[in-house]
Amino acid sequence: MRKKITIVGAGNVGATAAHWAAERELGDIVLVDIIEGTPQGKALDLMEARPVEGFDVNIIGSNSYEETSNSDVVIITAGLPRKPGMSREDLLQKNREIVEGVTRQIVKYSPNCFIIVVSNPLDTMTYLAYKVSGFAKNRVMGMAGVLDSARFRVFIAMELNISVEEVQAFVLGGHGDDMVPLIRYSTVAGIPIAELISEERIKAIVDRTRKAGGEIVNLLKTGSAFYSPAASAVQMAEAILKDKRRILPCAACLQGEYGLQDICFGVPVILGAQGVEKVIEVRLTEEEKEAVQKSAREVKKSISELKL
Repeated sequence: MRKKITIVGAGNVGATAAHWAAERELGDIVLVDIIEGTPQGKALDLMEARPVEGFDVNIIGSNSYEETSNSDVVIITAGLPRKPGMSREDLLQKNREIVEGVTRQIVKYSPNCFIIVVSNPLDTMTYLAYKVSGFAKNRVMGMAGVLDSARFRVFIAMELNISVEEVQAFVLGGHGDDMVPLIRYSTVAGIPIAELISEERIKAIVDRTRKAGGEIVNLLKTGSAFYSPAASAVQMAEAILKDKRRILPCAACLQGEYGLQDICFGVPVILGAQGVEKVIEVRLTEEEKEAVQKSAREVKKSISELKL
């Protein structure tokens, strides 16, 4: 029997995630949205691409959750997108009601699934889904670190005019301006980036990584990034569905790791068939620890506004 993936939200992120997941043949897909006709139309459009691309999975669209029953993985993309001048935190109250309602439906119809949250503010919405679902912490995670690390990696590759496949890098912390790209652990074909890029240019790359989402929002003017967030969420889903046990940075629910308690926060994890199977704690310098704590304070502040 094929695996089953539900994607909640048939906007740009959700529809693109369905596209990536279908191309990788990760399983049958249910695309859910409240707007009548939108998920059905996009699902049918993807189905009609099957003969061209050669993927054999079923994709259906729905305005209700009955069709999503017994999903293995649910990706939540539902929510309002960022607009120019709007921070992720501005979205908090607007998206809280949406994510809370979606999570309750997920629990009702797929009580054994894994949840990947993409909705912003990412860390806070992941924490909300974790609390509302009542699931174990290994089954709820947020897509942030994969995307932030991908942005960091591509900017390094662009700086050096090399293949992104040679670049390994990851980002700790909340999905926002206080994220912590770890320069010491970032390499090109095993060579530390500090050996290849000047300190000044590294600082510029770090700054661009932190503001990458806003850069795209300002360029698009009527929306936010969707190709890279969708690809990042699907990479996480693939790691779970195929038990790949990949080491990926995700917004995981922490209970003591990195000295943080009762928070969903970007850290490297082993992602496999049991979801977040292990949080990997890397050694940090005092400066890095301070930066992580600063990022955590901002996430905690946002979480406190939920008043759960």
